Amino acid sequence: MIYPWHNEQWRQLAEHWERRPNAWLFIGKKGTGKTVFARFVAQKLLCESPVPDGGPCGVCASCHLFEQGGHPDFYEITPLSDEPENGRKLLQIKIDAIRKIIDNVYLTSVRGGLRVVLIHPAESMNVQAANSLLKVLEEPPPQVVFLLVSHAADKVLPTVKSRCRKMVLPAPSHEEALAYLRERGVAEPEERLAFHSGAPLFDEEERLCELREKLLNILAEPRLLKILDFAELFDKEKLPLAVFVGWMQKWLVDLGLCLQNMKPAYYPSYEDRLLQTASGFRQGNVFAAEDMLKRLAPSGFHTLNVKMQIEYLLINYLELKKKNG
Repeated sequence: MIYPWHNEQWRQLAEHWERRPNAWLFIGKKGTGKTVFARFVAQKLLCESPVPDGGPCGVCASCHLFEQGGHPDFYEITPLSDEPENGRKLLQIKIDAIRKIIDNVYLTSVRGGLRVVLIHPAESMNVQAANSLLKVLEEPPPQVVFLLVSHAADKVLPTVKSRCRKMVLPAPSHEEALAYLRERGVAEPEERLAFHSGAPLFDEEERLCELREKLLNILAEPRLLKILDFAELFDKEKLPLAVFVGWMQKWLVDLGLCLQNMKPAYYPSYEDRLLQTASGFRQGNVFAAEDMLKRLAPSGFHTLNVKMQIEYLLINYLELKKKNG
């Protein structure tokens, strides 16, 4: 199964199936179905009765094993979750995970066909892991295919990219994405789609939506006590700082747009409050707030004191607003 907005890419790939490479890199926006597409390719590669110029048969033993998540010749690598005492996660693919796969792919295929390795997102490999994979891609073992998926190809080691055939998987049009969400009964589809930059494949817990709404109310009317209460509430959720930074960055982008008499891009339902907030801001102070976030962004998944960092960011935001009050 692939999403309808990727049918053309699948057709192109299927037409040249016999000239497939030993490594693909699927590139595109996050939340648009790239990993689903890569798994479909993996199933096709492993299928024992593939449909000519089509997808996997879906009924052979190999397809059954794949769909049950137990195919012995399919390996999927995702970021390991290091969970320190505070429960936050530093997400990355480490060298041990790559080495373990490498040891396996040089063995004989269990079912006598190909072996397939899926790595996603590829940019989450640390330098040591990427270099370890590079050695295999330079001299790939026979009957092994690597599938890499990336949301940010510019962060993938250039030498790894150069060993892969790249395929860009487009995001759906706004109409396609909106229709997809409406068919699934997603509440406030326009608002959700705007927040996720037009990517319709997201899994948001209601509690996170409520937490984000609390933040937006504070950003619209910052008060010190509310800031302190929110920082403590966010900290209890054990979320990485990157989540907060993303929410606030989008607010600042919308604030800057409103200062230019343009419509908000991420929080359209907050347009009135954004306009009201913008009346108390200068563009320079919006840039200053954005710079604070950019400085902390590289530490978004580190296990630092998230509560203290949020207090720092929001109090500075409050001070920037007061300067124009």
